[in-house]
Amino acid sequence: MRALIQRVSGGAVSVNGEEVGRIGRGIVVLVGVGRDDTSETARRLAERTANLRIFPGPGGEFDRSLLDEQLAALVISQFTLYADTRRGRRPSFIDAAPAEAAAPLVDAFADRLRQLGIAVAAGRFGAHMLVEIWNDGPVTVLLEEPTRPPSPDRPS
Repeated sequence: MRALIQRVSGGAVSVNGEEVGRIGRGIVVLVGVGRDDTSETARRLAERTANLRIFPGPGGEFDRSLLDEQLAALVISQFTLYADTRRGRRPSFIDAAPAEAAAPLVDAFADRLRQLGIAVAAGRFGAHMLVEIWNDGPVTVLLEEPTRPPSPDRPS
């Protein structure tokens, strides 16, 4: 799974002119699901996202997380994070999970954030969405969670 995380002063998502999600300060998370991802992958990625230190502390360094700051997340499904552009002019999405497998994993990711105490707004899976992102910084970070975690014998 991949998560493109943007620290924001606000964000919103609309489908067919209807706003379906809005947050104030927090993060917008564009989530892509790969073919071999599982609910365990979604859980680990959500926990990493919640604990990612991209908010400034008193000294100005990135040393505060979404959990530390008690902020919100806007979760948007984004299969195009698995675009393969190595050949030709048209991206291939062969590594992206099919919709029937991806939708429950995006939901599992959002649900895990909620279980951790984060207020979550979300887009609508498979819909054409208009996403407003007020990137703060700008700060944008790509997290990738392997399908299988590294073994204890092998450093990550």
